[in-house]
Amino acid sequence: MRDDRPDEARRTRLSRTFDEDAELYDRARPGYPAELFDDLDALAGTGPGCRVLEVGAGTGKATVPLAERGCRITAVELGADMAAVARRNLARFGSVEVVTADFETWPLPPEPFDALVSATAFHWIDPAVRMTRAADALRPGGALAVVATQHVAGGSEEFFAEVQGCYERFDPATPPGLRPPAADDVDTSDHGHEVARSGRFGPVTVRRHEWDLAYTTSEYLDVLRTYSGHRALPPESREGLLGCVAGLIDGRNGGRITKRYLTELRVSRTV
Repeated sequence: MRDDRPDEARRTRLSRTFDEDAELYDRARPGYPAELFDDLDALAGTGPGCRVLEVGAGTGKATVPLAERGCRITAVELGADMAAVARRNLARFGSVEVVTADFETWPLPPEPFDALVSATAFHWIDPAVRMTRAADALRPGGALAVVATQHVAGGSEEFFAEVQGCYERFDPATPPGLRPPAADDVDTSDHGHEVARSGRFGPVTVRRHEWDLAYTTSEYLDVLRTYSGHRALPPESREGLLGCVAGLIDGRNGGRITKRYLTELRVSRTV
């Protein structure tokens, strides 16, 4: 299963769950490795003076590092509360504007952008229009930079095998025997196919980074509370799941686990 491939029948409803607790999202969700922003500079031309449109900015997890590198950013975020937190986090940057709107219908400004960046958010945009809208927002030769984050094998592997029982017990939609895939087995070529079908972009260049992040029990439960699938569970099931997860971390793992992430950058340019 892929973290960046939501159930299309529930995509719109799930995409709205993040705004339910923007402060928790801002506190609990991790940022991105510094190497990702080096790659963005090299492949997408971000850096001092670059005009960036960020789609699905959230609370500014990627916006702040881009602003620190001197980008001039228009950050579009659907959730009003998420956008408010982003404005607070970005208040020190005079070259950043946060717009509360959905990208699908937001009026594009007359001057096209040098780069469009979407960090762990592009999969929430309507697939019927996202490529066309992205191309329309960019100048000729402008860069579409899509960042995807996956949970992959590594870190506390025994815990992630055992915790499957919690999910099977409290979320009946969980496939039996599900395990995080090896990073090398994560096939994201569907993005390249989507880019090619659009006819608006050239080939996709990909960079990948694996990294580990340690969590205490409470920190990990907070992260889970920000995931759309967990938030969409009935309250009784969600609390039962979180209690089961906490019991495994505290009882079998000394109150701390490590999760391995795969961050993938996909860059293509308008033709």
